[in-house]
Amino acid sequence: MSRNRYAILVAGGSGTRMGADRPKQFLELAGEPVLVHTLRRFAAPELGVQELVVVLPAEQFAAWERICADFRVTIPHAVVAGGATRWASVRNGLAHLAAHEGGVVAVHDGVRPLTPLPVIEATYQAAYNHGAAVAAVVPKDSVRGLNQQGSYALNRSRLRLVQTPQCFELGLLQRAYTLPELTTFTDDASVVEDLHPIYLVEGDYRNLKITTPEDLLLAEALLRR
Repeated sequence: MSRNRYAILVAGGSGTRMGADRPKQFLELAGEPVLVHTLRRFAAPELGVQELVVVLPAEQFAAWERICADFRVTIPHAVVAGGATRWASVRNGLAHLAAHEGGVVAVHDGVRPLTPLPVIEATYQAAYNHGAAVAAVVPKDSVRGLNQQGSYALNRSRLRLVQTPQCFELGLLQRAYTLPELTTFTDDASVVEDLHPIYLVEGDYRNLKITTPEDLLLAEALLRR
């Protein structure tokens, strides 16, 4: 398999749950917008990512261009219009990579700005070895399922909380995205799993997805440690 590396950063959030006046990927975190932090992570020289693709709603292109100018973002990257769903957004990002053959592509939430570089590297490496690899962590809390009688205990040791990056052999992910979209798709692993087993890589509890105001406060604290 080619050792080329690509990354698709999906940032289609609106900021509704944040109660913010702008999309959550554009909220400032320790002096820079969240998406800028995420882009800088994947542009780290030690990762060796050859091509970065940022997927945004088309109406946010101008705002992103201003952010890149204001914060002196000089990292080469393509900007691609997202779709009506996350699935459609990833498909559009993949279309930008259609000319490439081989290698591994990471799909990552644009609002996960704190992903440790070792987690990213480990997920890429696992995808080289296994074809499909996803970062995940063990739940800290007890977990219960729901049924008609109320609820029942689940074995926490057999559960994982899925994060991103999710890395795949490029051709495998391209094949998966030729299939019709299903309502059961929640992430890229769920798109791929009928075609190929998903290998789990140990994630990191610091790998927060910025969704609520509390997440932003915690991310600020972690960055300033």
